[in-house]
Amino acid sequence: MLASNTPPAQGGGSVRLRQRVAGVLAADVVAFGGRPAVLLRTDTTRSHGALTEADGETLVRAASVALAERIPLVGVITTSGADLTDGIAGLHGWGRAARAIVACSGIVPVAVAVAGPALAGPALFLGLADLVAMTADSYAYVCGPGLVAQFTGVRLSPADLGGPAVHARQSGVASFVAADEESALDWLAAGLGYLPAHTDEEAPRADTGDPVAREAPELRDVIPARASGTYDVRTIVRAVVDDGDFLEVRPQFAPSLVTGFATLGGQPVGIVANQAQAQAGTLDIWSSQKGARFVGLCDSFGLPLITFVDTPGFFPGKDLEWRGMIRHGAQLAFAYAEATVPRVCVILRKAYGGAYIVMDSRRLGNDVCVAWPSAEVAVMGAGGAVQILYREADDATRAARQVEYEDAVVSPWVASERGLVDAVIDPARTRPILAEALAQLASKREHLPARKHSNTPQ
Repeated sequence: MLASNTPPAQGGGSVRLRQRVAGVLAADVVAFGGRPAVLLRTDTTRSHGALTEADGETLVRAASVALAERIPLVGVITTSGADLTDGIAGLHGWGRAARAIVACSGIVPVAVAVAGPALAGPALFLGLADLVAMTADSYAYVCGPGLVAQFTGVRLSPADLGGPAVHARQSGVASFVAADEESALDWLAAGLGYLPAHTDEEAPRADTGDPVAREAPELRDVIPARASGTYDVRTIVRAVVDDGDFLEVRPQFAPSLVTGFATLGGQPVGIVANQAQAQAGTLDIWSSQKGARFVGLCDSFGLPLITFVDTPGFFPGKDLEWRGMIRHGAQLAFAYAEATVPRVCVILRKAYGGAYIVMDSRRLGNDVCVAWPSAEVAVMGAGGAVQILYREADDATRAARQVEYEDAVVSPWVASERGLVDAVIDPARTRPILAEALAQLASKREHLPARKHSNTPQ
């Protein structure tokens, strides 16, 4: 993990912005994680951190400085919402602030620590941030327990409605849950340490003594012999990346997909991997959203993407289809197809159907695709295909046809012959092969057609 340092609460040689303006929000230029950043902090001793129009202007000023100086924008947010005594002006204040944060998106990283309540409209700031860390005693929501009870009859505590457990597991708002504010800032500093200060510079390389030529023989035995056997894909990730350090982002949300930061040969990278331990690695609405948002973050700030594939398909279900599986599944395909950073795909085991396609498949535009000998690349598994193709045959015939199908269709060597896989590799050599691929792709430059902006599926 890259080194980090928690910044001072205020002062300590920092540059205060708008220091004589009344309000609950203070903005400083400080050293954060060893480099400059604009740090925002609410004063909860005054009006419960309610934001006035002046606070909105302070946030706008902070975002403007972050953009002008090309440094990250970091906030420590505790607020009861817009200040009621400020009336409509308070609402317009945080509206302007939201616009300023959007202007930062994709240019400088935006990170937020929630150290208490984050309520009403200003809670939407969390949805605009790249990384969000919530403390154990924090909570965030747009409509509070009173309104929920009034409109639905359901009575909930603030923690049940918008506590860190809710946002870590169910909403995906929280990238990480920390014990306290200091731990939250440490985690944000570590996460930002993998990203450049702005989109026009390269991510900082890490000093590591882990040789890129190091092999991992234990990976030859990770994939279970049984097709339905499970394993923890993070074991593979940690065996491949530098020193086994992997900073997972949103670990509790949509656990069938793992996302996070690491370095390989000192180069910061983004990791996306199907998790066989959860729903057999299938994709659903939430894992598609999680993956798409993370791929977009890495692409915005120039981090190469390494994708580990082991998915039998999309998770089936009426509720998922009705809630928009098509739209959300398309989000992940869209994010990968639009990404211009170096992209390397490793097929570990199952690579079936549409879920395989959206996991950065060759025709979706990856730069290098390799497969382990255990890989199965097809519309579906051999067993299911034979059941359909030879439904009238007896068991012995179907068993024989299944072996034939595995050799003729599913085998990774067949995919390699068709150019869908560049090479079938020894799992032990995954690290040196990925490092070599990233080195070859270091000079990659890809530009999308000029347009105002894309229309991402929502």
